[in-house]
Amino acid sequence: MYEANIRKPLVTGGKTISDVTNDICRPIENKPTPMWWLGFTISFLLLMVFVGTIGWTTWEGIGVWGVNKTVMWGWDITNFVFWVGIGHAGTLISAILLLFRQKWRMSINRSAEAMTIFAVICAAMFPLFHMGRVWLGYWPLPLPNAYGSLWVNFNSPLLWDVFAISTYFSVSLLFWYLGLIPDIATVRDRATTKARKFWYGFFAMGWNGSARNWHRYEVVALILAGVSTPLVLSVHTIVSMDFATSVIPGWHTTIFPPYFVAGAIFSGFGMVLTLLVIARSVLRLQDYITVEHLEAMTKVVMLTGSMVGLAYLTEFFIAFYSGVEYEQYAFRNRAFGPYWWAYWTMMSCNLLAPQVFWFKWARTTPWFIFIMSIIVNIGMWFERFVIIVTSLHRDYLPSSWVMYSATWVEVGIFLGTMGLFFTAFFLFSKFLPVVNMSEVKSILKSRE
Repeated sequence: MYEANIRKPLVTGGKTISDVTNDICRPIENKPTPMWWLGFTISFLLLMVFVGTIGWTTWEGIGVWGVNKTVMWGWDITNFVFWVGIGHAGTLISAILLLFRQKWRMSINRSAEAMTIFAVICAAMFPLFHMGRVWLGYWPLPLPNAYGSLWVNFNSPLLWDVFAISTYFSVSLLFWYLGLIPDIATVRDRATTKARKFWYGFFAMGWNGSARNWHRYEVVALILAGVSTPLVLSVHTIVSMDFATSVIPGWHTTIFPPYFVAGAIFSGFGMVLTLLVIARSVLRLQDYITVEHLEAMTKVVMLTGSMVGLAYLTEFFIAFYSGVEYEQYAFRNRAFGPYWWAYWTMMSCNLLAPQVFWFKWARTTPWFIFIMSIIVNIGMWFERFVIIVTSLHRDYLPSSWVMYSATWVEVGIFLGTMGLFFTAFFLFSKFLPVVNMSEVKSILKSRE
């Protein structure tokens, strides 16, 4: 007689409801550990690098970057697309897996949602400062202009970005905050000082845990999940149209929207793994963020990495099948031109490296997963670099061909956004619960 295998519990260690509250509230109520201070200090120093380099760019102008008459975007839009992609895993874990009733999301959704918020903030910095006159940053908004009947170009995908990303950020922020309310109320009730009780009480919005509160909470969560799900597809689809609606060889291709969405989920899960492998060790949350959670996410990484690799190969096939010499040259130049090293780094990190997750050891070894998550994000950054730079530095006129290299200011801005991202995440881990207590309590001893 065949008996089905019983799945391992989603929360290990025989935890009780009281244990869940104590364990997850511990980092908030206790003084920061030396490891927290070390990580926060490094992140804050990088944030100061961001402030300095952005200030220098604003004062001197975009000329301090390496952009030129051919490669007019350079690292700026490379980093913009990179950070937008990082933010995709949060909405996917929170919204889509909620709609599919996947219980393994419950220990990791809070951190993924926070990551989404911080990544979108980092992404928004780049097009804003690429405008040059950052004080006129409100011009892309569809507002009546004070200087006459000047309106934005609604036919431009760059404007669609404004709508898509601002909507994505607003819905993600609301979804994240909604999920925090019951846990903030728990921290409020355990607060021992008047200041903590006041501030946590203010943000708990009068939550008292009644049946009416929970009913409305669940209804709104499902509505937001339904609204957020199309955003996972639409946001990076619209980002891809910045390229696909052009006439530049290597860009105007219909495969870009699904290719960009798969790549965004791929890089987003890579960053989630980077954060959670560290958080589960530093905050001692191994019983809540288990190896089973890490294994489930590595399977998603392997799947989306294979999809991205298929898109790379499809691009080459279509370019040569089309018989268009400009397309053929663009892809030969990517693989064997002066930036060949960036292309093959991308292929190695995004297509070849994730295939190691076919082996169970690779999917269940935290330190190895951490290394692979770093490799994934390096590869996805190089993907954006390859798409932008190798397609722009060789145009239709050989007389205008030019090489592009980033300046110290561009490197400083990118490292600075890393500092902004991790500074925000460290502050989040100190003042708010990194695991959704209310949802985890609902799956204690659950084997589903």
